[in-house]
Amino acid sequence: MEISHRDRGLNYGDGFFTTIKVENEELQLWPYHLQRLKQCQQVLRFPELDEKALFDACQEATRGCRLGVLKLLITRGVGGRGYGLPEQASLTVIVSKAEFPSHYTDWQAQGVSLSVSTVKLGHQPLLAGLKTLNRLEQVLIKEEALRLSGDDVIVLDLQDNVIECSASNIIIVKNHQLITPNLEMCGIKGVYLSLLSDHHEIAVKTLSMEDLMGADAVFMCNSLMGLVPIKSIDKQMFNLQTALELKMKLEISI
Repeated sequence: MEISHRDRGLNYGDGFFTTIKVENEELQLWPYHLQRLKQCQQVLRFPELDEKALFDACQEATRGCRLGVLKLLITRGVGGRGYGLPEQASLTVIVSKAEFPSHYTDWQAQGVSLSVSTVKLGHQPLLAGLKTLNRLEQVLIKEEALRLSGDDVIVLDLQDNVIECSASNIIIVKNHQLITPNLEMCGIKGVYLSLLSDHHEIAVKTLSMEDLMGADAVFMCNSLMGLVPIKSIDKQMFNLQTALELKMKLEISI
């Protein structure tokens, strides 16, 4: 597939995407992915999505795939003058496949060690929670994460509130209560977090690093890795066995 050099996704990040786990030729959590795509479409004022065409294109790409990753990316296509929108958008839809990250299985069983990123997320409530193509902050975060010790990083906002990890949401457990950071100003609400929220009561609160360090257990999650226990943040250690037992209880009811 050829993409025009004038495509608005390439020039302005004018689009959105979702990343789907494929198991035995089946799209995992498709209704949740579709819900998020529709939310992006509405907020960014894209034309209505052809849900059947999107599903069919993704399903076709899963043929012969036992375990893998599918990326569905949608841009507003070509048109408009400068930032101005085209009178009638012709969407570009790109479906691509990749191998499943093999280390996620180890992470689920052994937990992960995290550092804290010095790259902080800016505030833009209009786009908060959405998985748009504007991901330069995450590029810088991931670049730094590769230079720091640990498997991944905790990401804060400009006010030092805990938001997420480099590509996943955060859930803490304190006094048997599940809590996830407030994403009203920035961050991405992941598909797996939405799934968990439909099966468990998860409070949404503004969280500090102090809250994380004082938690009984901390997890990160996304639609590919599922629920991964965090065994340490910098020098703070958490009880991995407690986290693994909680993980099992949370996953049983999904």
